[in-house]
Amino acid sequence: MADSLPPVRLYPLGDAAVVLEFGQAIAPATHQLIQAFARVLGQHPLPGLREYVPAFTTLTVYYDPWVLSQASEVLPYEQAASYLQSLLPAAQAAVADYAPGPLVEIPVCYGGDFGPDLGLVASHAQLSPAEVLARHAQPEYLVYMVGFAPGFPYLGGLDARLATPRRAQPRALVPAGAVGIAGAQTGIYSLPTPGGWQLIGRTPLRLFDAGRARPSLLQAGDRLRFVPISAAEFQRLAHVH
Repeated sequence: MADSLPPVRLYPLGDAAVVLEFGQAIAPATHQLIQAFARVLGQHPLPGLREYVPAFTTLTVYYDPWVLSQASEVLPYEQAASYLQSLLPAAQAAVADYAPGPLVEIPVCYGGDFGPDLGLVASHAQLSPAEVLARHAQPEYLVYMVGFAPGFPYLGGLDARLATPRRAQPRALVPAGAVGIAGAQTGIYSLPTPGGWQLIGRTPLRLFDAGRARPSLLQAGDRLRFVPISAAEFQRLAHVH
């Protein structure tokens, strides 16, 4: 079984975290292995485990070095790395049981004041704004990771024709719910923040709410589909949410 494992590199992040790097490629197979490892780790937690954070090609595991220092004279990082390494075969086996996350529909009003860069993306792609909208709303996206700001999803599955460089001059403030494109990625601003993505629309849904039992609407592993709506529908849903 060990021979069939992909190369996984472990290295420290400060004195209280281990990064597991599952290769360099952003791909569904890598994502599935990271999700499987996270599931196994949740079932068999490292002593002193604080949290783990999945990303495109890595899983960062945070631990309490004091707890590990009380269990052995071996350095906490070495204990943590050895333990995590021992879970890799189980994670590899667990990939067979991988099940995609729930499909979340995100209503989006495209263009106009909600998507001021839609025309620029259309021009770059040599498409009409209507064709950009159709191509953006057609795929089923995969939430690879949540980061940058709380609740901000990084999505895989964007139509390659829509890939557009970031803005040369980032905006000082992008509103929450703005849907943007940066290179080959698309994502949704979860909070009002500065940002350089090309904005093509906006959703009235709140992607992050600290008062909810699960603050982030989306989690790594979820699936997502954009649903075009009118400005009037946006205003109606904005009052609901």
